[in-house]
Amino acid sequence: MTAFAAVDVIRAKRDGAALSDEQIRWVVDAYTRGDVAEEQMAALAMAVFLRGMDARETATWTGAMIDSGSRLSLDVDRPTVDKHSTGGVGDKITLPLAPLVAACGAAVPQLSGRGLGHTGGTLDKLESIPGWRAALSVDEIVRQLNDVGAVVCAATEGLAPADRKLYALRDVTGTVESIPLIASSIMSKKIAEGSAGLVLDVKTGSGAFMKSVEEASELARTLVEIGTAHGVATTALLTDMNTPLGAAVGNAVEVAEAVEVLQGGGPADVVELTVALAREMLALAGLPVDPAEVLASGEAYETWCRMIAAQGGDPSAPLPRPAHVSVVEAPSDGYLSVVDAYAVGVAAWRLGAGRARKEDPVQHAAGVLCLAKPGERVAKGQPLLELHTNTPDAVPAAREALTDAIGIADSPPEKRDLILDRIT
Repeated sequence: MTAFAAVDVIRAKRDGAALSDEQIRWVVDAYTRGDVAEEQMAALAMAVFLRGMDARETATWTGAMIDSGSRLSLDVDRPTVDKHSTGGVGDKITLPLAPLVAACGAAVPQLSGRGLGHTGGTLDKLESIPGWRAALSVDEIVRQLNDVGAVVCAATEGLAPADRKLYALRDVTGTVESIPLIASSIMSKKIAEGSAGLVLDVKTGSGAFMKSVEEASELARTLVEIGTAHGVATTALLTDMNTPLGAAVGNAVEVAEAVEVLQGGGPADVVELTVALAREMLALAGLPVDPAEVLASGEAYETWCRMIAAQGGDPSAPLPRPAHVSVVEAPSDGYLSVVDAYAVGVAAWRLGAGRARKEDPVQHAAGVLCLAKPGERVAKGQPLLELHTNTPDAVPAAREALTDAIGIADSPPEKRDLILDRIT
């Protein structure tokens, strides 16, 4: 590989030039090996943040991060398809979706992460289940995909090590929001997982990282372009994240709600998004199956039980319950017009459901239950939110986060669509 001077690569991007494929591959490889210093990559990340990257640069950057590690070789006898969400509040969709799509005949290798800040992590939620374990070897992943059809676990160490290193650097240098860097971070890990198809749930609104529809659309298009450039059939749905998904925000409470969906109940919005994403995944997998029928049949719940048991969990065990519950009441009569997703996510985090640093523990029983949805008529004093925690001292800070989270109006708000767009 041709060697370059790091400062020349930095200057080129600082001045608005498009980096060559050779420059990109060299700088990502050299940074991963430690030959490009942290301060130099920080400067390059800021240059990318300010100047951007075109589609070719972003695809090459993604490929270089994939090539920094290994790729999973998924020797399974079903078509493989994966899903990724850009993160939201109450977003437990992976939990019912993976077993549902598996019950329809696909293999779903869902390598997931942990929560940080106001957005929850799938692994934290599943660890509410007694005995369940997140860390699996590649052999265990492949065996479970063949036996059950779905696995939700932590990413293996060898996948895209450049991304792990760069992500930590971006977090402390104010360059997280760069769309090329976000997109390449997501797609390097997903492509390295080895699935033939990928469906993206790109969220927009107060509880999402992309606040505006325009930003979210740009990110979705960039993600789809990268997937296509790397030979992965990719589709994206743009979905609303101004209001929490479902009623439950936290860990154990979200698992309980996911089980309700798998058993034929659950909130309408969670069911709607689960089925919509399942249809997209099955289309990419070439399986002409109606996921709504499979969900109603109970087969997806049976697959859930097998998936949890395969990873050491007891699907019938009671989930953790909070030691303390506090209620937020409606301040007046009227129609509930707003339940702000970001504020609810911060409240759940302060109650112990999330973490401020990656090494922090979480309370599996902590979280928020939303007892009403926008559009419903409420009466003054009616319970609107339940705050769950094992540490009552955390309640005042959670209530403070919710100061402007609830809106009451004289007339019902305009109904918002959950699915805003489809991008291919």
